[in-house]
Amino acid sequence: MVLLTLQNVSKSFVMNEVLKDVNLTLQSGQRMGLVGVNGSGKSTLFRIISGDMEPDSGTVSLVKGTRVGMLTQDADIQSDLTIQQELERVFEPVRQMEARIREMEHEMAEKHGDPEAFRQLSNAYSRLVDRFEDAGGYEWPSRIQGVLAGLGFARGRETQPANLLSGGEKTRLCLARLLLTQPELLMLDEPTNHLDLASTQWLEETLKKYRGTVLVISHDRYFLNAVCDCMAELSMKRMTQYDGNYDRFAVQRQANLERQLKEYKLQQAEIARQEAIIARYRMYNREKSIKLAESREKRLEKIERVEKPQSEQKVRFSFTARRRTGDDVLMLHGLAKGFDGRTLFRGFDLHLRAGDRVAVIGPNGVGKSTLLNIIAGQLPADAGTVEFGSNVDLGYYDQQQAQLHPEKDVLNELWDDFPRLEMDRIRGVLALFLLTGDDVFQPVGTLSGGERGRVALAKLMLRQDNLLLLDEPTNHLDMDSREVLEAALDDFEGTILTVSHDRYFINKVATRVIEMTPDGVTEYLGNYDDYLEKKRQMEAGEAEAAQAGATRTQLDKEKRRQRLAKESAKALRQQLVRCEADIAATEQHIEELEASMGQPEIYSNPAESARVAREHREAQAKLEALYEDWAELSEAVSES
Repeated sequence: MVLLTLQNVSKSFVMNEVLKDVNLTLQSGQRMGLVGVNGSGKSTLFRIISGDMEPDSGTVSLVKGTRVGMLTQDADIQSDLTIQQELERVFEPVRQMEARIREMEHEMAEKHGDPEAFRQLSNAYSRLVDRFEDAGGYEWPSRIQGVLAGLGFARGRETQPANLLSGGEKTRLCLARLLLTQPELLMLDEPTNHLDLASTQWLEETLKKYRGTVLVISHDRYFLNAVCDCMAELSMKRMTQYDGNYDRFAVQRQANLERQLKEYKLQQAEIARQEAIIARYRMYNREKSIKLAESREKRLEKIERVEKPQSEQKVRFSFTARRRTGDDVLMLHGLAKGFDGRTLFRGFDLHLRAGDRVAVIGPNGVGKSTLLNIIAGQLPADAGTVEFGSNVDLGYYDQQQAQLHPEKDVLNELWDDFPRLEMDRIRGVLALFLLTGDDVFQPVGTLSGGERGRVALAKLMLRQDNLLLLDEPTNHLDMDSREVLEAALDDFEGTILTVSHDRYFINKVATRVIEMTPDGVTEYLGNYDDYLEKKRQMEAGEAEAAQAGATRTQLDKEKRRQRLAKESAKALRQQLVRCEADIAATEQHIEELEASMGQPEIYSNPAESARVAREHREAQAKLEALYEDWAELSEAVSES
């Protein structure tokens, strides 16, 4: 059943046309993701659908009686109620029913002497209890606790006044209230902005099981892949719908663009051919040829012209390092940090080698950004040391953009840091980040979050550092800009340490994942999907080990020992010899790769240099695994 239909919806603000002839069809039960560059009109469209804003033209049709719930990016909680009371308001009708049930129970106790009155009251009581059960009367307290826990509110905060929450916490509370209300059409504008990874995963699972229809604006591509079964894109004021999740949408969009471009070029070629024929006929200047020319001109005028495909402007940039580092880039030993008597982390060790790409993940408040601030020299550590290798040039992208100067205009923000560059060069760089014309004379303080992020990235690009610390670099960037950033980092020859909640970004960039939790730090090889798989394996192994009364490590070692014990002594020695040969060959390969990194034809070619760096990282990981095998085989041989 069609739940929502938009037909030829248009909207302008003064002379700025935002939406033009937008059409949309949303079926009941669908989960649609709405995407588009920043400023394309997504939030405006939400307000039109919800009824908060009228379109200039066109119609919005919603099935009669449909309850619409909308989460905006501006929380609207101003009351003096506690967190618990704010959510209990959702169930006020149920609580009134419960109060009435208690009253009727007292009345029934008083009516035992009047059988007819008792019967009538008993029947009304039964009907009300049925309604109470259907409305979830026995479930609502646990539902409140479940939503609060899922969205990251620690137990015990229920009595905290809601108006004292931070902006992000108020947005989470609004989301909790919406999920408890369960409207038939749930509209969410950037719901993951203030959620950590655990809360985002909880929300994904909740929305996948949601009984209503979901329309969501999000830049979180991993979230869109997990939740959505259809997509819609706002581009150049118009809407296009697609089946499938974000990855399928990206493929279809590219295929559509290529098809439209091909159709346009073919039609333009045919028009040019017809115009040449017409010109030739007119050149003959005879009655018959002129009639033929006029006939072809009329046919040409009736052709429905294919519009040249257009797409939104994209940022374009790349990162280069002005010099190479040594193999050891960054060494952290026993770092510890806390505030106001609360320890964020302790005993933090990390060794970054040239070409490493490490992502740090974990819940909010565990100290991820603090860790980067310590490495960047913005904060002192309570304990431990930070040691850099030779020739390390540190570039730091701060998600708060504290290094930008609000009072400066955009042009001088860059030019003051790079005074030796010509103005044309500075303006050229800013143009790569879509800051052109009079935009460069705006004060930095008046820019949007996305624009400030692009200015910070422009400065980082010009620095040409070889170690990049990136704190939530995709925040405020639209999807196209995120993809350009990922491509630029993929081609980068240096070393990367990033903090990010963007799982899609981590999948594209990281080769190691470090998870920070209040209980400690764990490191995983691979990207985010690899991390998830290893976590699942560990959890399954821990459950198995718990049944056997052993730890996961003990269980793995025991299984490995049992397998090796079945091998003969001769077979074990042969395996050990092969392993030692593989180690020697891998070490030789690593030496050759390291030697090739210094060759001009390699380091002067970004693509070839990136390939060699990736091959070097893979060889290092292989060598570590071989050493583990060698240790286990050596032990087995000695015991045989």
